Amino acid sequence: MTIRLGYQMPNFSYGTSVRELFPTVVAQAKQAEAAGFDTVFVMDHFYQLPGIGAPDDPMLEAYTALSGLAAATERVQLSALVTGNTYRNPPMLAKTVTTLDVVSGGRAVLGIGAGWFELEHRSFGYEFGTFTERFQRLDEALQIIQPMLRGQRPSFHGKWYQVEEAINEPRIRDDLPILLGGGGEKKTFGLAARFADHLNIICNASELPRKIDALRARCAEVGRDPQTLETSYLCFLMMDEDGDLVRKQQQDVLGSMGIDLSSMSEAERKQSPADRQFVGTPDEVAEQLQTRVLDQGVDGLIINMIVNGHAQGTIELAGRTLAPLVS
Repeated sequence: MTIRLGYQMPNFSYGTSVRELFPTVVAQAKQAEAAGFDTVFVMDHFYQLPGIGAPDDPMLEAYTALSGLAAATERVQLSALVTGNTYRNPPMLAKTVTTLDVVSGGRAVLGIGAGWFELEHRSFGYEFGTFTERFQRLDEALQIIQPMLRGQRPSFHGKWYQVEEAINEPRIRDDLPILLGGGGEKKTFGLAARFADHLNIICNASELPRKIDALRARCAEVGRDPQTLETSYLCFLMMDEDGDLVRKQQQDVLGSMGIDLSSMSEAERKQSPADRQFVGTPDEVAEQLQTRVLDQGVDGLIINMIVNGHAQGTIELAGRTLAPLVS
């Protein structure tokens, strides 16, 4: 598995009718594939996230959507970024992602995390638990899921989950990759060092040097060569040939969160959502990503384009701009 350039769709509010919604999703996946992206991601949430939209904004169920994308694409890997372990029974999740792998001809990636959005848990009747409990559950889940993906039949009796010789057939391969997503330097990075093929780091860009150091420390603790754990960074991209246009869009997005970029100091900016945003012309964005992300020791980029990803030509421009950085 290699994820060097991924395209995430976190937003299904396209100003279309519901009947036109999934065709717009399919179109983005096809454009990403044609533009040189190697992986397409959707979120595994029931409600839209704070900072992106209202809870009742459109949100598709991840694995149903990914199966539809499998039929519409040929080469790109397909994954959730990331599956919420709290509302996915582990052996059933192993079965689900393996079926996606069969349906797609060996293109599935299991993206997984501990879960964090309390509102959707409460609304849908899933136990949320404490921060510590959610990571205990993820640890146990990975002890079940990883062997099931490798063709083993695990029995496991933990605090949260129990399985008896759980069978996972059919499988198209024994190396379906596991991606962990998050920014926790102890728990998330520790689990990634033990179980993952890929870690998608979610944090402000200014934090990346510390995150990379922490990941190397977690790998050392379990005797793993950090070079065997591929990394990427989740980037919020606002890019257009008209740099002033996207800078205005950034102001509008941040303004909707009550953030006035013009009144912030450099230190304040590094603590804000703006530090995860890469804004400007293609050349400007490429320079930002090279110096702020890739030069810090990160292997690849996963981008989303919440403002204009569904607009004609936007994904093609992103692929043309970013592929040379990670090839």
